[in-house]
Amino acid sequence: MKPPIGCVLFDLDGVLADYDRGVRVATLARHLDRSAEAVHAAIYASGIEDAADAGRLDTPAYLSALGRELDCRVDADAWVDARRSATHVRQPMLALAGALRERGITVAVLSNNGSLMAERWPAIAPALFPLFEGRAFCSARLGAAKPVPAAYLRCLQTLAMLPATTLFVDDNAANIDGAREAGLAGHRFVDRPTLVGALAGFGLD
Repeated sequence: MKPPIGCVLFDLDGVLADYDRGVRVATLARHLDRSAEAVHAAIYASGIEDAADAGRLDTPAYLSALGRELDCRVDADAWVDARRSATHVRQPMLALAGALRERGITVAVLSNNGSLMAERWPAIAPALFPLFEGRAFCSARLGAAKPVPAAYLRCLQTLAMLPATTLFVDDNAANIDGAREAGLAGHRFVDRPTLVGALAGFGLD
C-alpha cells in the first residue's frame, strides 16, 4: 500500500502561473534599447539562462554575462520588471493550493530559475505569498535543474518531506519523468479540472 500524499510540489510557469516569454523579451528589450531578437538570443540561445538555472552563475555573473552578450549593462530591476510583466498567477490554482494547505498538506513550488528569481520572488509573483513563504524553490539554489533527480531530492530535503509522500505537478513531461525517477509521484498538468481529478485519486478530494 502506498503511503498517503503529504506534500504537493508545483511547477510555476504553466501551472501556477501563465508565463509569456515574448512579453518578457519585449519588455527587457525596451529597457535596454536592444532588439527583441538580440535579447531572445542572449537569454535563450547563448546557454546563459541554462547555466543560471543550474546554479553555475550567481546573480552578478548572470547579469554580467547577459550584458556582455548584448553589449550593455543589464540592471537587475529591469530584469525583474520584464519577468514580472510576463508572469501572471492563476488565481484558481492558488485557491486550490490554499485549500490543500488548509487540509494540512505541505504545498511548495519548484521552478527552473536562477538566483535572481530566487532573490526577487515576491516582486515577480507577489500573489504567491504568503502561501508559499519559505517554500518557493529555484533550481539555482539547489545546484541542479529539473529533470535531474537531485533537484527534487534537495528540495524535499529542505522541506523535510519524503519522495514517496510527495506529488509533483508540472506541465513538462520530461520533468515528470525526472520526478518519478527520484521517487515522487507525478502528474502532468493539463488544466485545473484534470488536476482536481488526479488529486482525488491520491485521496486529496
